[in-house]
Amino acid sequence: MTNPTIDPESVVQRQLDAFNARDVEALVEVYAPDAQMFEHPAKLLASGSAELRERFTARFREPNLHATLLRRIVSGAFVVDHERVARTFLEGAGEIELVMIYEVRSGAIARSWTIMGPKTTAIANSSIGTIR
Repeated sequence: MTNPTIDPESVVQRQLDAFNARDVEALVEVYAPDAQMFEHPAKLLASGSAELRERFTARFREPNLHATLLRRIVSGAFVVDHERVARTFLEGAGEIELVMIYEVRSGAIARSWTIMGPKTTAIANSSIGTIR
């Protein structure tokens, strides 16, 4: 569902809310049917609703998944979020910092880019240090 009157910040907030609610259908609905998701700068991770649904469904299997917004910048059609995301890694439960860049067109996310930051796990916080 796209709506050109919805501002980009509201669209991205709906995306974050649906992600944290683990609502795959609401999340996919925020994206354009032909949306593309990249690992910055150009590694294609998913293209189109079916691939996005598959990617989010797999991610939602993690028991402690939750994104916390640390900062948001809005500039025209682009929204940049700095997030801390609780995840379940192979090493165990932990967190990763992400910068998410969203391009919103006609009321839907047309493209997004992920920039991965530091990752920490419970093991890393004990005596080993931060795992990156």
